[in-house]
Amino acid sequence: MAGFLSDLVQYRQLLLMIMVLGIGGTHLSGFQMSVINYTSPYIQKFINETWLERYGSVLHQETLTLLWSFIVSVYCVGGMIGCLCSGYLTAKYGKKKCLLFNDVVLIVATLHTGFSRRAKSFEMILIGRFLEGIGAGIHMNAHVQYAGEISPKKLRGFVNVTSSVFLALGKAVARILGLRDLLGTEDMWNVLLSFSGLVALIQLLFLPFFPESPPYLLLQKGDKAGCLKAMKQLWGEGNYHTEFDDMMKEKAVTKGTKIMNVLEVLKEPSVYPQLSTMLLLLLSLQLCGLSAITFYTSEIFQTASLQESTIPYVSLGVAISELISIIFCSSIIDHFGRRILLWGGYLLMALILVLLETSLLLSDQFLWMRYGSVILIFLFIIAYGIGPAGAVASVMNEIFTLSTRSSAFVIGGIVIWLGLTFTGMIFPFAVMLLGPFCFLIFIAVLVISAVLIYLFLPETKGKSTSEITEEFETRRFKKKRHQTVEKNATEEKTFCTKL
Repeated sequence: MAGFLSDLVQYRQLLLMIMVLGIGGTHLSGFQMSVINYTSPYIQKFINETWLERYGSVLHQETLTLLWSFIVSVYCVGGMIGCLCSGYLTAKYGKKKCLLFNDVVLIVATLHTGFSRRAKSFEMILIGRFLEGIGAGIHMNAHVQYAGEISPKKLRGFVNVTSSVFLALGKAVARILGLRDLLGTEDMWNVLLSFSGLVALIQLLFLPFFPESPPYLLLQKGDKAGCLKAMKQLWGEGNYHTEFDDMMKEKAVTKGTKIMNVLEVLKEPSVYPQLSTMLLLLLSLQLCGLSAITFYTSEIFQTASLQESTIPYVSLGVAISELISIIFCSSIIDHFGRRILLWGGYLLMALILVLLETSLLLSDQFLWMRYGSVILIFLFIIAYGIGPAGAVASVMNEIFTLSTRSSAFVIGGIVIWLGLTFTGMIFPFAVMLLGPFCFLIFIAVLVISAVLIYLFLPETKGKSTSEITEEFETRRFKKKRHQTVEKNATEEKTFCTKL
């Protein structure tokens, strides 16, 4: 731990850049996804009042629900569009310019949401949320890739996990500002929605003082001098020779290979093992049971006889627990590696869900189990933060070369946005049908994911991108050779039988 802290002091400039990247990156995604829950009753009331003032009649509840669902879902639609654009934008213009352009989009978006109340136009909220979704689709991909490309090898896990740290920070900030003691009131909801614009402005002002990522400058632009200058600025004198040699090896391997688009990546067989790994990690993360925990949190807190006024603060405690656990993950991931945090984290989460399922079923017979359920929720969030929440982002960044990374992240981003839409639509019906037994689905997913990760995911800790690619190629070759040997043995057996 002492060595880790001394490294952080040594790479002060890198830490500053991580903070600037984070607050205008995944931090905004976490904030925007969470803040809409705290403004929901006020926005719906605003829509009703605006409609009444315009047309002289009260809006039907079905129409109000439909308009509200548009405001919520248009964010995901914008996210998918932004995600599809991010691959082309980051490949052509680089991550830095892409994020700066994105900040302008987000500022325009928050001007719409912020002034919607004064303009008496709920349509401006729709436009603002759509633009925020586009911004989220772009900066979620650009931030994660940018962070991974500016990190030295010995801190690569820590820097990769910071994208998850800022995502959790955004959720926590939304819960804090959304309290009724602060901005979560009928008079201040539009100010709460406008917070994203302030954060985007901070990144817009400070990010120009930091360099583009060294791998992009060397491998994509062929700017060796610019690459060395960026590495010196971020890492200091004499701390970059190993990383520079690794990039030169990657350049030699990928010489003449341009950055591939999505279709080219999907048609490239050599990338299939990495794509399969990414899909496994993303699907297991989305189906790990976090949505179920979030859904049942308020109900469990109420059955534990917590006062209605204290539940928002306990929920804030859950968000802060997630943030602290992911920060802890960032400090240990370069020591323990990624695999054990993934498969070990999933098994621990499965065990906690088994205990929570038991606690919910027996809570009517044993009242003390209601308090046990509250503790188990906190333990589940902590296990999620220490394990998969941080490690997934790190592995995704490390298993792809620069020529395939942007398009692979587009594919992964589409999976994330589709998953958010799907779980939002299907999960409430699953709860209605299965009740607390819906946790059994997530337990099965967690156990299967842990087994698959243990068997098939190579450790990426301390390895260069070219070394990780070679390991995937070796595994693919061994599998192909094994299949060929089995086929030849079958043919030989058939031939002998015929004789």
